[in-house]
Amino acid sequence: MEVKKDILWRVYLCFIGMGLFGVAILVKVFMVQNIEGNYWRSMADSLHTRYVSLDADRGTIYSEEGRMLSTSIPYFNLRVDFAADGLRENKGKLFKDNVDSLSIRLSALFGDHTAAEYKRILLDAYKNKDRYFLLKRDVQFVQYQAVRDFPMFRLGRNKGGLIAETKNKRINPFKLLANRTIGLSRENAQNVGLERTYDKYLKGVTGKRLMRRIAGGTFVPVEGYDIEPENGRDIVTTIDVNMQDIVETALMNMMVSNEAEHGTCILMEVKTGKIKAIANLGRQPDGSYWEDMNYALQVGEPGSTFKLATVIAALDDQYVTMNNQVNLNEGRWQIGKRTVFDSEPHPGQTNVSIKHAFELSSNVGMAKLAMQCYAKRPNDFVAHLRKLKLDKPTGVDLVGEGKPVIKNTKSRTWSSTTLPWMAFGYEVLISPLQTCMLYNAVANNGTMMKPYLVNAIMEYGQPVEYFDPEIILDSICSQNTLRQVKQMLEGVVTNGTAKALWSPYYKFAGKTGTALVANGKRGYEDKIYQSSFAGYFPANDPQFTCVVVIKNKANAAKFYGGAVAGPVFREVADKLYAIALEKQKPMRASLAIDTLLAFKNGQGREWKTILNKLNLPMQGNVNNSSWVSAKVDDKKIVFAPVQQVKGGVPNVTGMGLKDALYLLENAGLRVVIKGAGKVTSQSIPGGSRLERNQTIVIELS
Repeated sequence: MEVKKDILWRVYLCFIGMGLFGVAILVKVFMVQNIEGNYWRSMADSLHTRYVSLDADRGTIYSEEGRMLSTSIPYFNLRVDFAADGLRENKGKLFKDNVDSLSIRLSALFGDHTAAEYKRILLDAYKNKDRYFLLKRDVQFVQYQAVRDFPMFRLGRNKGGLIAETKNKRINPFKLLANRTIGLSRENAQNVGLERTYDKYLKGVTGKRLMRRIAGGTFVPVEGYDIEPENGRDIVTTIDVNMQDIVETALMNMMVSNEAEHGTCILMEVKTGKIKAIANLGRQPDGSYWEDMNYALQVGEPGSTFKLATVIAALDDQYVTMNNQVNLNEGRWQIGKRTVFDSEPHPGQTNVSIKHAFELSSNVGMAKLAMQCYAKRPNDFVAHLRKLKLDKPTGVDLVGEGKPVIKNTKSRTWSSTTLPWMAFGYEVLISPLQTCMLYNAVANNGTMMKPYLVNAIMEYGQPVEYFDPEIILDSICSQNTLRQVKQMLEGVVTNGTAKALWSPYYKFAGKTGTALVANGKRGYEDKIYQSSFAGYFPANDPQFTCVVVIKNKANAAKFYGGAVAGPVFREVADKLYAIALEKQKPMRASLAIDTLLAFKNGQGREWKTILNKLNLPMQGNVNNSSWVSAKVDDKKIVFAPVQQVKGGVPNVTGMGLKDALYLLENAGLRVVIKGAGKVTSQSIPGGSRLERNQTIVIELS
């Protein structure tokens, strides 16, 4: 009896334990489902789904006249979902019926496998029910269009299984032209040039795509869960492609013929400060030349082109006039233990005018001028250089501009010979772009303009931000000083170191420069010279400033500024003058830009065709028979109906000529056209009573 009770007690205890355990399970299930459910569902989702980034289309960089300088072109990775419903129904009849013809077409298009090999690849993937099979990488757009029409794939993703992943590749259509200035946009590397400076505008906003994990650890997109990226904005530069080609070609010809190390040529619009062209060429290990660095922004000793700053200071402080005399000592003058040499000796040349000393590019003359005027107050000379903004970067819209060095008497390396050496462009460091800015100020009647490279930021072809010309300094000197300086710069061409460059067809002004360049620890032993020329043209009505700086090879046979850099300047000026002559117009700088994409009122069916082709978002009702106006609002093209009164004069304002003529002539009106572009006004208002044999004048702009 006792044994029986003991056994029953144990059985009851087991039942009670099992009951409590079951209750605990039910409680846990309740808690998991109702209390902790969201947490565990999110954990499950995190193991099986994830978001991946969708890159926005990077904006395009345009020249001022609307040509693409840097743009993105689409490439595609083609994948196949072999578990798509259409490929599995009816025991795979669709796949089996099309695999042969598909293999033949793929082989003919790509040429990387035979048709038999493609068939084997497709059959293996189909057998494995691969849901994200990689068919081909980096397919061009034209090839992708062809693949979409292939057997089976033409039925779409759900039935035919084709999945296309888009990625963009950045290209510069003009390759070498302004390559370093335009810059590069590279994956996993720092951008350069305008691509870097304006990256925040160009890159857009990254989107997201939900991906689900399937068998084999592969992730596939989940339809309907994309957060679309916001495409980058475009920028319109100040660069003119034709001028850039002229500048690049002229510089390249001289670099190749003289086997120079590197060089730069800058072309700036006088009245605005727009950089119309900028070439930077460096010699590569194989002897070719490429735009490898932006030499226009690198600082160095400028040499004799800096003498312009020296004479501006002396003349503006009224210590001298250009007709005062200076002794050239036949091109040699000793100061303490150092000797100033002219690049060419001047036998018999003693007392000459300051103007002629400048024309001859005499180092002795400029050193004596600086000592005569500023020996007791050298910081007054330094103050003039600072007034000319030579102690600060130009602020051009490019990352990487070098920092100039203008010494003063407190500088650690200041010595008794610093002032005279600064007078002819040594012991100072400035960039070619700073030199260009200074000469441009002289050409611009003393007004110094900030150099810049971008006109506008564009979105859907419409400007969202303009960059206007910016004045840095209203006047660099007095008008009397400016008048003398201009005569001296013109005298360099007619009676000085650049007289071999003189043109009988138009006048230009400028200054040559020849500077000995140190070569690391070897110092000046290798006789490496930097040749430069800075000037503007035409001299009587300056439109462009051009600066050329070329670093020559060691012991180059030809190294004077007038023989190396000067001919590049002359070639650029000649070609721009010839173009102006062909057009039978005076040499003129460019006009203000217009928008790249002109939105015109027009027929609904034509707008629908355009938007479908470009895959652009839109708002508003657009049908085939309606007439609509278009504008950009909140990154969408918004349409509104243009009402046409029955029996009245059509309203054609905002339309292109084709649509305007269609409506007006169909209404029985005689049309007189003035201008080009889109209609800005019509002589008879839209909706007015229509009368027979009326004539209407429409003005387009």
